[in-house]
Amino acid sequence: MRHLVLGSSGQIGSHLIKYLDKKGEQYLEFDIVHDSYEDLRTPQHFLLENYIKNSDIVHFLAFEVGGAKYLERYQNSYEFIDINLRIMLNTFELLHKWNKPFIFASSQMAELPFSTYGNLKLIGEKITKDIGGLNVRFWNVYGYETNMQKSHVITDFILMAKKRGIIKMRTDGTESRQFLYADDACEALLILAKKYKELPKDKNYSITSFKWNTIGEVANIIDVLSSCNVKIGEKKDKTQMNAMNEPDPYIKKYWKPKTNLEDGITKIYNMYE
Repeated sequence: MRHLVLGSSGQIGSHLIKYLDKKGEQYLEFDIVHDSYEDLRTPQHFLLENYIKNSDIVHFLAFEVGGAKYLERYQNSYEFIDINLRIMLNTFELLHKWNKPFIFASSQMAELPFSTYGNLKLIGEKITKDIGGLNVRFWNVYGYETNMQKSHVITDFILMAKKRGIIKMRTDGTESRQFLYADDACEALLILAKKYKELPKDKNYSITSFKWNTIGEVANIIDVLSSCNVKIGEKKDKTQMNAMNEPDPYIKKYWKPKTNLEDGITKIYNMYE
């Protein structure tokens, strides 16, 4: 099976290509970070069309997004909305044209009507369902990151602890999330890709840990690893407003997460040594 990974330098994509390589899978990479020719905002994209034609399945992971601090700053801007609409419409057009099997990476925030990012993902889900693709909803995937402008909370806390000896939380830490280790997310994607033909396409496949943890608990885990100080903030969660929509457990028929939060954070912590 030849995989095409759109957004192969992103938070999930960068881990997926390493995982596919480790599993001996063939893959093609596509990301604007590599070259300006790999810009999904460009309509009638001949290089993308050629890659789609020569793949067996497409992982549509590309999106202009980052962690909570990035979303708070940019998600309601014209540029954020424009970029992501262009990425989706141009890509969906070619996937539909070639009737190519594909997995669209959505988010649990697609259920949150106050979230611009979530609304964009919901539009993507609707198009995916109409043209016969598979929707997956990711819940706070974490792993090693290099783009600090778009980094997520676990990376931010680890680097604070290592560089400064103190974790300065942006919020009071009471908001809850379901965190999933990147390798577990990649395993789920590979399983869904291999079982694609037999999977019902009217389901939303929730790729998550199925376990709630507060941001304060994340800070405490890193505190144990680093013996740093933790300074609690005063703000409340503005990104998800502590909405705790429950994931659909249907995916458990095919896949279950393996890595608990403590072990996952420890692995990431050691990678930044």
